[in-house]
Amino acid sequence: MFLGTLDKVYFVDKTERNPAQIAGHPAWAAEYSISSNSGRAMDVVTNSFCAGGSVLGNGTWLNVGGNQDITYGGLTAQTQNGGGPYDDPDGGKSMRLLDPCDDGNCDWRLTQDMSTRRWYPTVETLEDGSVIIIGGCSWGGFVNDATQTNPTYEFFPPHNDPTPINSPLLNRTLPANLYPLTWLLPSGRIFMQANWGTAILDYKNQKEYQLPDVPDAVRTYPASAGTAMLPLTSANNWTATILMCGGSNISNWQTNWDIAAFPASDSCVTITPDVSENYEDDDPLPEGRSMGNLIMLPTGKIFCLNGAGTGVAGYGNDSWAIGQSYADNPVLKPVLYDPSAVSGKRWSRDGLSPSTIPRMYHSSATLLPDGSLLVSGSNPNADYNVGQGIKYPTEYRVERFYPSYYNSRRPQPVGIPSSLLYGGAYFNISLASDDLSADVHNVQNASVVVLRTGFSTHTMNMGQRMLVLESSYTGNPDNSAMLHVSQLPPSAAIFPPGPALVFVVVNGVPSVGVQVMVGSGKIETQAVKEAASLPQSKILTSSSGEGSKSAQSNGSDTGAGGQEYWPPFSC
Repeated sequence: MFLGTLDKVYFVDKTERNPAQIAGHPAWAAEYSISSNSGRAMDVVTNSFCAGGSVLGNGTWLNVGGNQDITYGGLTAQTQNGGGPYDDPDGGKSMRLLDPCDDGNCDWRLTQDMSTRRWYPTVETLEDGSVIIIGGCSWGGFVNDATQTNPTYEFFPPHNDPTPINSPLLNRTLPANLYPLTWLLPSGRIFMQANWGTAILDYKNQKEYQLPDVPDAVRTYPASAGTAMLPLTSANNWTATILMCGGSNISNWQTNWDIAAFPASDSCVTITPDVSENYEDDDPLPEGRSMGNLIMLPTGKIFCLNGAGTGVAGYGNDSWAIGQSYADNPVLKPVLYDPSAVSGKRWSRDGLSPSTIPRMYHSSATLLPDGSLLVSGSNPNADYNVGQGIKYPTEYRVERFYPSYYNSRRPQPVGIPSSLLYGGAYFNISLASDDLSADVHNVQNASVVVLRTGFSTHTMNMGQRMLVLESSYTGNPDNSAMLHVSQLPPSAAIFPPGPALVFVVVNGVPSVGVQVMVGSGKIETQAVKEAASLPQSKILTSSSGEGSKSAQSNGSDTGAGGQEYWPPFSC
């Protein structure tokens, strides 16, 4: 699922016997209204089971790949052109587009097919607003294998040569290399992780550089660790650090043993690949967890929820399976990670309440504009499966988690622009006295955050990214203030173009997010300008109009444009 507008979340499901109907067959896509807690069925046309997705630089969402035409119980249909009980044409090569709307008149449309079949592919938005589509397999299954693997990548819109390009990482990481973990780095390269392997992809020159293996546990599907890029800030020179938590250290991916009873890992590691090739240990999770989503909050903290304490993602008709689930012992208690806390104290459950709904395989989560988290899904079954005695049924209920900042008055900033550019003139945001709790000095603890919530599937939030804009301030005698805010750093690789949310955070309490367009709103090379210097931070007094000067922002450009701080690792 993904946030499409300030009020609409879009779901893309697998073809199955869902009760909701559209065009005479079960629906496997829907639009959900946050404000009314209601939905409408959508027609995604082909079978989108285990597809990938992301947003393009023009604001259109892309959903790619999927499964073949199936019938009851997920069995292969006799024809691959639709018809039958589900009317779900083969989606293995499909590329589907959606322009989100609030009037109920938008729907999915098919565009040109991919060059090859991809089930469980990863999609990453690039600096020009196009996407790279990575990996997958042809026909699916619990894990990948040599007879059907697709160890290649391609682009949409296609680059000059549409021929898929081979990935050495995906060639050497069978079988647990579906849905490879990827992030576009500020250096313009792509960090990739699959099974135990790690690599840097220089996609422009079609070269990969092998890095050391990830320690402790497999992080990709079906081990399914929670993953996120930590906030990008001027203080860290817009340098990307990747966090991975949980997963499983299973070495035998055959299904001839009781996988559902195998303890999930509690290991957390980080890597800063533009600086070092080495992973570092981080504070472990409070308990082992597979399929635990890591969701960025506007405060810079990370909310971990969903998943299981034993087993992994997947389902099947094995004697040891829990019904059909390959996981058991749901972890119902969320936990919060604070990257700014000292080592040993980064995880906390203070003030957090547990869910009562197991969120197992095929569950998803995303941040909403009001700063709450939407959770839905869970279906470790071959088809729609509900009724008495089913421990992990097909789940349609949605939940909202409200972080502790809901106990405080939310800032109501004025002046957030509708678009952000890469460099150029700064802009001003006004904060009233009430936004600063009648104390102008609180403006010193104000920040402006740009956050893309991403495409949530299989414990991943493809494209999720957060950046703190540089800012300075002018405080007024009436306890109001003006924030002077820089545009994005002058490099589209730091935060790729496309829609995002902007929040103003005061003393750890975010405003309601405003949707903005990052970049030109087109799929093209993004214009980059030199960043304008920010005014010096100051707090004015009533007597002179000038006054005490507080900690100042230097207004200098600390972005990554043109810099090369990625080490030349050996192939």
